[in-house]
Amino acid sequence: MTTKYFAILTNQGAARLANATMLGTKLNITQMAVGDGNGTLPTPDPAQTKLINQTRIAPINSLSVDANDAGQIIAEQIIPENEGGFFIREIGLYDDDGILIAVANCPETYKPLLAEGSGRTQTIRMILVVSSTSAITLKIDPSVVLATRKYVDDAVIEVKNYADELMRNHEQSRNHPDATTTAKGFTQLNSSVTDDRETQSATPKAVKIAMDNANARLAKERNLADLPNPALARQNLQLGDSSMKNTGTTANTVAAGDDARITGAMQKSQNGADIPDVAKFLQNLHLGEVANAPYIKSRGGNANGSWTIWSDGAIELTGMSQGVVNGLATINYPIALPYVSRHISIAEHQAVDTGPTDNYVHVSTIIGDQVTKSGFKARCTMAATGTPSSSGFSWRVYCAPSV
Repeated sequence: MTTKYFAILTNQGAARLANATMLGTKLNITQMAVGDGNGTLPTPDPAQTKLINQTRIAPINSLSVDANDAGQIIAEQIIPENEGGFFIREIGLYDDDGILIAVANCPETYKPLLAEGSGRTQTIRMILVVSSTSAITLKIDPSVVLATRKYVDDAVIEVKNYADELMRNHEQSRNHPDATTTAKGFTQLNSSVTDDRETQSATPKAVKIAMDNANARLAKERNLADLPNPALARQNLQLGDSSMKNTGTTANTVAAGDDARITGAMQKSQNGADIPDVAKFLQNLHLGEVANAPYIKSRGGNANGSWTIWSDGAIELTGMSQGVVNGLATINYPIALPYVSRHISIAEHQAVDTGPTDNYVHVSTIIGDQVTKSGFKARCTMAATGTPSSSGFSWRVYCAPSV
């Protein structure tokens, strides 16, 4: 079977590599370019000096010798999520003088933009078989923060193996630091209960002496129930007879005893739930209808627009048309509505001020049978000629509360 996809050195690339090998110098491959081949799969030609239709060029992420084949060079570049909108059918490698060193074709793939509704990073890899890998400068660009999954996995494994080796050596060593109040380490035991040094640890004997001493003291969780003589304690505290008097004998009473002014008071823990007449309470505060006014429950936005949801159930959506194709604008709401709303307003947009003339005035008309809970379509035409318009518009939809 004839090879369909392959990479080759260009005539200029082969000459430069041979010259570097002969002189003992280095060939610096610095950039990778991709192109769409003008819509068809190209066949790499050693006479090429550029790609057929280049769509992107940027520094390579890495250039390394294949770990499984020392005669192969692997060049990698990662196209981030925020770049795209083109097909990839051809790949080229350039040196630091801007000379096309190698060219390859590849299976057709489309690199989307985030704005198109799908985003991903794209890894482009070219493998070259060369006679002398030592004549090529191998590098990883530290200024490019993206890396392939394999590169990261290999680095993680290397770091883990290094850390495991350090831990094994540490566990088998007796050369450990002394413990301190801020760091772990070896410590000496001490049975004294009066020693205040912070560089030694207490033995069980010292702990028992301390616990026996503590058990002879009042326990805070007993709340003075373990006092041997409560009357003598009150006398020593000079509390007098008042300490024996009850100031409230029913639930929820305090200093005023059983007084209804206390038992009928509002409790802060109820947060107003114990108000007998809420309407009268609001009237006394002169709040009127303000207390019942709707408020915003949530709001947000995405690539399709923004939304505001009110406490009474009303929903407001706003956004911009995302492109007009042959005079037809398709609007997708940022969130779906609970029912079809026809309360839609449009504000026309044009790129620049064309002055007081109707030649550039365009009109966008909502198509009634294309209005749904998730969006609508509008026909955009030039006012003077009736031809399709490519100008966009901003829109607003109001969805009243469900009855």
